[in-house]
Amino acid sequence: MSSTIDHDAETPFGKVGDKLTLGVAARLSRYLQVLTQAKKMGKETISSQELSDYTHVNSTQIRRDLSGFGKFGKRGVGYNVDSLVSQIRKILRTSGQHNIALFGAGHLGRAIASSDIFADHGFRVVAIFDNDPTKIGEMVGPHAIRQPEDLKAIVDDEDIVVAVLAVPTAAAQLLADDLVAAGVKIIFNYSEALLQVPPEVTVHTSSPAVDLLYALYFYLT
Repeated sequence: MSSTIDHDAETPFGKVGDKLTLGVAARLSRYLQVLTQAKKMGKETISSQELSDYTHVNSTQIRRDLSGFGKFGKRGVGYNVDSLVSQIRKILRTSGQHNIALFGAGHLGRAIASSDIFADHGFRVVAIFDNDPTKIGEMVGPHAIRQPEDLKAIVDDEDIVVAVLAVPTAAAQLLADDLVAAGVKIIFNYSEALLQVPPEVTVHTSSPAVDLLYALYFYLT
């Protein structure tokens, strides 16, 4: 189900409906990832230097970004974790619950389904699909694996706007075409395929190799 946010509400960056720059949105997402984990660990406060250590964003930039949220930070104490989590989720419009369809019930797909990585941020896997007939009906956690032919009906019934692709590269584009036709607006792609979709559909490709290259750059420099 979609989040219910007052898009006329004022925030430190303007109205909730206002667009953030890509840089600000990317940094806030990284802060939120660290803050969410810190909250799970029972931390009540976190310093800009701790955030810098975990995100590789300069602590001065972090303080500049977070100063817009109000005076949560106290010198020698740090930022209030709960308050920042709540505010950043509101700014990024991720408050509430969002339903996900997962495609691919292989090793990667099962790992994703059993992980808390999405649930921690308000995303709930509500359907799992696979085109292997021998897997249809098999349980992965609380979900029975479904056949792709049921895609359109399930997207409508479950109000799914996000699809996670954990499928072979060769199968990704055809699946993306079906997802677009079914009305899915966001595709999180774990394959190496360069997906072509209409401009109103957002694709994010997650590549361990790219992440390693990014980490290697900071190590070498």
